[in-house]
Amino acid sequence: MTIMADKPVEMPTKYDPTAVEAGRYQTWLDEDVFKPNGDPQAKPYSIVLPPPNVTGKLHLGHAWDTTLQDMLIRQKRMQGYDTLWLPGMDHAGIATQAKVEAKLREQGISRYDLGREEFIKKVWEWKDEYADTIHQQWAKMGLSLDYSRERFTLDEGFSDAVKKVFVALYKQGLIYRGEYIINWDPQARTALSDIEVIHKDDKGAFYHVKYPFADKDQTFNGKHYIEIATTRPETMMGDTAVAVNPGDERYKELVGTKVILPLADREIPIIADQYVDPEFGTGMVKITPAHDPNDFQVGNRHNLERINTMNEDASMNEKAGKYNGMDRFEARKAMVADLDAQGLLLKVDPIVHSVGHSERTGVQVEARLSTQWFVKMQPLAEKAMANQKGDNAVDFVPKRFEHTFMQWMDNAHDWVISRQLWWGHQIPAWYHKQTGEIYVGETAPKDPENWDRDPDVLDTWFSSALWPFGTMGWPDENSADYQRYFPTSTLVTGYDIIFFWVSRMIFQSLEFTGQRPFKHVLLHGLIRDEEGRKMSKSLGNGIDPMDVIQKYGADALRWFLSTGSTAGQDVRFSYKKMDAAWNFINKIWNASRFVIMNLGPNTKPVVPAKDQWDLTDKWILSRLNATVKHVTEMFDKFDFGEAGRALYNFIWNDFCDWYIEMSKSVLTGDDEAAKAVKQDLLAYVLDQTLRLLQPIMPFVTEAIWQAMPHDGKSLVTAAYPVDHPDFDDATAENDMTSLIDLIKAVRNIRAEANAPMSTPIDLQIKTSDAKLQAVFDNNRDYIDRFVHPKALEIGADLVAPKLAMTAVITSAEISVPLAELVDLKEEAARLDKEVAKYTAEVQRATKKLGNERFVANAPEDVVNAEREKQADNEKKLAATQERLAEINAQL
Repeated sequence: MTIMADKPVEMPTKYDPTAVEAGRYQTWLDEDVFKPNGDPQAKPYSIVLPPPNVTGKLHLGHAWDTTLQDMLIRQKRMQGYDTLWLPGMDHAGIATQAKVEAKLREQGISRYDLGREEFIKKVWEWKDEYADTIHQQWAKMGLSLDYSRERFTLDEGFSDAVKKVFVALYKQGLIYRGEYIINWDPQARTALSDIEVIHKDDKGAFYHVKYPFADKDQTFNGKHYIEIATTRPETMMGDTAVAVNPGDERYKELVGTKVILPLADREIPIIADQYVDPEFGTGMVKITPAHDPNDFQVGNRHNLERINTMNEDASMNEKAGKYNGMDRFEARKAMVADLDAQGLLLKVDPIVHSVGHSERTGVQVEARLSTQWFVKMQPLAEKAMANQKGDNAVDFVPKRFEHTFMQWMDNAHDWVISRQLWWGHQIPAWYHKQTGEIYVGETAPKDPENWDRDPDVLDTWFSSALWPFGTMGWPDENSADYQRYFPTSTLVTGYDIIFFWVSRMIFQSLEFTGQRPFKHVLLHGLIRDEEGRKMSKSLGNGIDPMDVIQKYGADALRWFLSTGSTAGQDVRFSYKKMDAAWNFINKIWNASRFVIMNLGPNTKPVVPAKDQWDLTDKWILSRLNATVKHVTEMFDKFDFGEAGRALYNFIWNDFCDWYIEMSKSVLTGDDEAAKAVKQDLLAYVLDQTLRLLQPIMPFVTEAIWQAMPHDGKSLVTAAYPVDHPDFDDATAENDMTSLIDLIKAVRNIRAEANAPMSTPIDLQIKTSDAKLQAVFDNNRDYIDRFVHPKALEIGADLVAPKLAMTAVITSAEISVPLAELVDLKEEAARLDKEVAKYTAEVQRATKKLGNERFVANAPEDVVNAEREKQADNEKKLAATQERLAEINAQL
């Protein structure tokens, strides 16, 4: 049943996004249009929203990410799929804890002052506040999420999934506990995985230090010491050896001897190990197993003692001797000063080197010897790589990112999953108070009073790796959502978290469900500023998407984000492009307003009988069908930029500039039957166009659709346009193209001659193509309306006037007598001025280019531009002189 407007249409002449969007989202929620349709016959299509961290407001990257997902879900919903877009948020362990601790520091307190339980309450308060903000932002963006299924990574059900996975991997021997060198954040006081460390260039130095031989009579190259260079003298108190390469002939005689560790007065051996690069520096390195990952491995091979000289906060401990209690960098200065005072400092060479920093707190990371929990990666990585060779492979878009994934999997190190935090999934491991026995289980031991629970929590990525199936009810494999919507259809995320998240979801899903977590993974780039720089707080170039929406509307932002780049590429935010997006929507608004205001009381968005179609009707339906097919194909390929271009060209050029304009003569005519046909077709094409646009710009399309005759409650659940082969009409498209080319050519002639539409002209169209002549003859009404000829001749044997302006289109020549366009005396006077102007320009350029100093000293592009300008003006001068001569011959 077609719903007609029950009151006169009130559409302002200018698109106002604030008015259009007001209350619209709540209406959708009230109508429950975002939930799965529940049709068991429908094919399921599911997406899980990459859960944003509850650490703050969403940024433009989130806006881009969620827009692409919403477009896919909205289109599939309209295509009749049983769609689920499941929302949720991530507790983001270290990131959230760091934010809350920073807030507490402003109040002069730490988490230790509060204790674990009270601190966790503070974090939940933070989470609730920022979750509310994120919900408001999702609403502003128009995201069609099913909130009834919303999840949080610390939900009780999700926690059950995390515990089950941990226990299962532990029982398989794929999770183990061991003492290793790990990345340590001394501010957050927690372990970090390799990919949570950002390397930045810092100023530092090579400190060249004397390590005296233990045997006072021993010499090397005539000296009683060897020279060791280090960038981190603060770790010296943990040295347990000096190493050389076993193949380095220079130091063969030194292997097995001992040196005195400066400042500690302790003997350490000189050993041989392949790790040492004989080409780097002196070819001799100090070995500090507790403070360097490579030294740790060397220490394991040579059974060296591990001496940890730092506390959790990177201050020195009692093993650092007199430097106990000092901050690491204070200790460095003190040690260097002492080395110098004792005559053991040879020299200091300033350098700039790459140093690891914590992604979350920004402080310099320490390599720290620590007992941690690890995931053994090799078996899981091998399974993930093998899966990519079969039918169950994840389809990476763009394809090149599959190589990135495979390369990382092939080189994956064991993953440190324990974090010394309080906010997160506490590790399900207990230690017996008397025996030290370890118990790992989904539930606590039956005699909890005899056990201490491991205080650490799991890395955030450990839990978010379970997101696609943990949110669907797993580990209950009989869960309705798990049975229906898993594996999910498409994951949309940034290429920068392939390692962090995408890879981990793939290997965990394969391990625990035997299936890939998603069929496709669409990877987009980063949002950059207009200069191509990454948006960051330090540069002050970040842009709040809510500010953009306030100015331009959500639909304009969505249009820009969805059509502004190709998959995998970065996009540059630009206010100029936002202006263009708003202008496009304003064009749609005004064209729709015109159509709606010109519909009849009985108009319906239907296609009249084919024998009632004129050329423009056949053409617009053929163009519409081509657009439907192309946009659908491009959506299926995730090529939203190309889909956007097709929509833009169809709407702006075909529908607005030509079909609507050509319809006006019928709408204002006296033929009521023809008018009714045109009104139905205008309504139909507009209806179908709004459906095509709805996934990208849902607010404005819904507002327009509700203001015109329509079928259904909401455009959100209306049927998406489909291919109508009977609309395809190559002949109509060719004929209409010829008609449009003719109109454009005559308009160009008028523009070139500076002759307004009110100036009468004679028009000759010479063509030997009988079919084309028939097209022009049958559409004289349109030619009259759009080019205003006072006399029109169409034929094969026409002779063009001697003094005429001409244009050539496919299979036809167009001639307009010049005398019809202008007063010849006035035109001659105007051309005299033009000749003088171009002559002056040519002379100026000739003089400038004749100046050797200018040619020699000006930038090459400036000189070339001047030469191009000279050549262009010479051509214009010659053409103007030729036309002036022709006119003067007629006077």
